[in-house]
Amino acid sequence: MAAMDGAVHFIRSRSNPLLVHLRQLVQDPGAYRKVGALWLEGDHLCRAAAARGVVPQQVIFDERSLGEPALQVLARAAARVVVLPSALFASVSTLESPAGIGWLVDLPPPAEIDAQASTLVLDRVQDAGNVGSMLRSAAAFGVRQVLALKGTANLWSPKVLRAGMGAHFGLALREGLEVEALAGLRVPLVATGSHAGLALPEARLPEPCAWVLGHEGQGVGPELLALAALEVRIPQPGGEESINVAAAAAICLYESMRRRVGGAQ
Repeated sequence: MAAMDGAVHFIRSRSNPLLVHLRQLVQDPGAYRKVGALWLEGDHLCRAAAARGVVPQQVIFDERSLGEPALQVLARAAARVVVLPSALFASVSTLESPAGIGWLVDLPPPAEIDAQASTLVLDRVQDAGNVGSMLRSAAAFGVRQVLALKGTANLWSPKVLRAGMGAHFGLALREGLEVEALAGLRVPLVATGSHAGLALPEARLPEPCAWVLGHEGQGVGPELLALAALEVRIPQPGGEESINVAAAAAICLYESMRRRVGGAQ
């Protein structure tokens, strides 16, 4: 423990206020708004946050992991290090096999909407795994901001954080938006639809643009479609009617990046 700069505190009581907060964050996907904090579990997610300059309020260890040098490095930035018995750590874990370390970090403030930025708009995408995967694709392919309309899974919930694998910390995120909030964008909206007449390979894609991906079953809502400058479909010669929305997002964002880098529209 000499490698840690912060004070080390041992907690043995299930009723400790810190554990109450952590259980809230784990059990309620929207609790981060009430608590004002996020629970990042596992060394990968913590390292991804650290790489983006995130500093934890507290680092929480499973006592069995306390001596691991690689994990101790992740505790150096924290003012407070907390150690829990393994059973208590498991009670606040979101993983089948608890990772042994987690960070409690401040909830970032909502980003200001950048009217000119490459954007991903999520219209009532409800599956947390899909949302996290879409954030990963956005970060990977150069999208700067993600705007989530009401009805979309909570962007900072533990499941979305886990699926995002650190992408959150490289993006400007806003959630809980009404369609009217998109009126401030100065980039064209490009909607996706399985029955659109124009296929993605033939479309002249504006750059930058705001890609709009919709609900897993219903697709992009009619109000948003009416605002779109373009609606495209992804060709599926294999005969499937539609593909997973997260896969669709990856394809569309990659295609925009490919044309941007290659200089073709």
